[in-house]
Amino acid sequence: MHGQPRKPLEPEDAATIQKAANLRALQTQLLHNHHNKIYNEEAVDLSTRLVETNPEFYTAWNYRKLAFEHNIISAVDQDAVRLILNEELRVVENALRRNVKSYGAWHHRKWVLAKGLSSTYHEFRLLDGFQKLDSRNFHAWNYRRFVAALQNVSEEVELKHTTEMIDTNFSNYSAWHNRSAILSHLLKQGVHGFDSKEKALAEEYEVVHQAIFTDPDDQSGWFYHYWLLDQTITPDAPLLLSSWLNHGSDLILSTNRNFEGCMSSPSTNFCSDKGAFPLILYFNQSVKGVNSSTVDIKFTFVKNEDVIWKPLSTKNLGYADAWVTYLKFPDEKNSSSDTYQVEVSVGHSQGIISSSGSNYSFPSQFSFTTRLGIGKRDGEGGVGVEKVVWTDNNFHTDLPFLEELSHMLSSNRIRVITDQNPTASTWQIETIVKEIALFRELLLEVNCYCILESLFPSLTHRDCLFSFLFKIGKLTLVRLLVAHDAMMSYHASFAYKKVNTEEILELLSDLMKLDPSHSRYYKDGHSLALLEKVFLSRKSLMKHCLYYGESTSSYSHDRVCLRLNNMSLSRIGSFENLLWVRMLDLSHNELQTTEGLEALQLLSCLNLSYNKFRSFTALEPLRLLQSLSVLDISYNEIGLHPIDTTSYLCASPLSHKSNIEGIGMSDCWEAEVVFKGLQLKQLDVAGCAINGDKLRSLLVKVLPNLKWLDGEVVN
Repeated sequence: MHGQPRKPLEPEDAATIQKAANLRALQTQLLHNHHNKIYNEEAVDLSTRLVETNPEFYTAWNYRKLAFEHNIISAVDQDAVRLILNEELRVVENALRRNVKSYGAWHHRKWVLAKGLSSTYHEFRLLDGFQKLDSRNFHAWNYRRFVAALQNVSEEVELKHTTEMIDTNFSNYSAWHNRSAILSHLLKQGVHGFDSKEKALAEEYEVVHQAIFTDPDDQSGWFYHYWLLDQTITPDAPLLLSSWLNHGSDLILSTNRNFEGCMSSPSTNFCSDKGAFPLILYFNQSVKGVNSSTVDIKFTFVKNEDVIWKPLSTKNLGYADAWVTYLKFPDEKNSSSDTYQVEVSVGHSQGIISSSGSNYSFPSQFSFTTRLGIGKRDGEGGVGVEKVVWTDNNFHTDLPFLEELSHMLSSNRIRVITDQNPTASTWQIETIVKEIALFRELLLEVNCYCILESLFPSLTHRDCLFSFLFKIGKLTLVRLLVAHDAMMSYHASFAYKKVNTEEILELLSDLMKLDPSHSRYYKDGHSLALLEKVFLSRKSLMKHCLYYGESTSSYSHDRVCLRLNNMSLSRIGSFENLLWVRMLDLSHNELQTTEGLEALQLLSCLNLSYNKFRSFTALEPLRLLQSLSVLDISYNEIGLHPIDTTSYLCASPLSHKSNIEGIGMSDCWEAEVVFKGLQLKQLDVAGCAINGDKLRSLLVKVLPNLKWLDGEVVN
């Protein structure tokens, strides 16, 4: 492993065979002693021979723990206790000399020292010896942190030790990792000398630059640079990125789809037979603690203490980027001309915490109005009451309507952020800008040297090094450019346009060609940048917004489709910009997961046909979409792969028992779990390998509201 080729096995000789037989005999005898709780001197000596020969036999270490506890109790005085302790530490040391990376041996030594009955001062000398043999042994570094904590050695001292080890060998990845762990804690605690993040990180950039440019073909320094970049750009507290509804909106509500919900700036409409509409908050990182205490809602028809917030996540950990609650419609007895103000205050009370432990520190406010729509007897309703056909001739452009829509949507995120959150620290922006300039210069120098080498073949040939530098240099520049755009858009006090998107796309395209073995990783980044490009301007957004169906005099959001088809997307992102979407076309892409779509609570029509979904479990996030009524998953790879690597609903078919009579539990169990509870009226699964009579029977039974299956009317 780790790039080292396996050595061929040598032919067995008589000595090897005898050695294996002796080892098996020792193991058999130890298991006998273990089961019969025999802890006499002879039995313990036998376990000593075994762990010193094979430190990986973990049961032997467990046996020694029990023997240790038994013999300590029966020890007559302190000298006897000390003798037992020293013997145990000696055995572990011998085992480590046999295999310095034995998990069992290192864990056992920790266990002995944690008893607090022996001195730890010998441990650093022992570690120095082991780290001279292999300075990158992460077991030894992990043990060093353990011993340092026992001896109350300051983290500043340990940080200095990592500096010495790195100066000796830049390739010491474990030392870099230990340095990041120590520095993170020092910064978090605000220890004297590390209370200024700007000063501390500036010094770290100098350290890592020395490593990168001295030994550029070693990956350790590059990984540390990536960690350092993350420390620079990550906000100290979570931020509210966007919401639905957005500030200043006028929401028209109705329980009847055939209502007069014409667009008027800035307005939208929402129809529900349940008499409630969603309010969605989207943060820049996963948070918990969104509740009636931390989010205050002032609305005539709702008591704030009765509001229930739900995390939109399939992980069931209480954290989510997006949170939703449903508010009741105004009373239908009131006049349709009456408007009602909804005021939302987020984070004015403590309690919203990110998954990294940071508190939400920037209180935010936004407001919008609601009013009831007037029902109509005639006219077309929204999408969902008729069969949806996703062919191109059913979509058209209505410039006045779509321009009005895009104007409203493009201002959504800007209004939430710039009105509420502070500007970025100057040092953060300056640091990223300096790093961008530095790595652009590096790539330019590498490119120039490659040109010279092609002109003068007598120069030292370093193709492998330059290939690596091109890849890691371009990837680092991509990360810096993405970080710069993200930081500016999060914090800037003006409407920042992401100026680096085109360069990011070009660099990732180059990387897919330079490094095809990791093309999927670059492809995901390329997909996210493509989606960012869609929302760069109203003009680019309008190219993807089309109106479904025939032109009518009264337009509805329900019929506006965001078409992101045929874009070669392998990953979905920009969800903070998608909260408004009701109809979404993601067909003819390369998607394998729907993770993130759960935030789109207004989504009613979704086209996922002609992608690369391997199983029904990849669709699990869709279970959280209460409004979803039309779904097309036709012509995917569902059923082609015998092993579902994305499954996190159930471990196997054997752990799921179907409640549907006549359907084999191992045939379509995933489909039942995913689709049960959805209110689908139209579903397309044609072209999937799993499609068949059993699946169709299951779908009809699981989806009681289903009207069309693969275009055919369901009886």
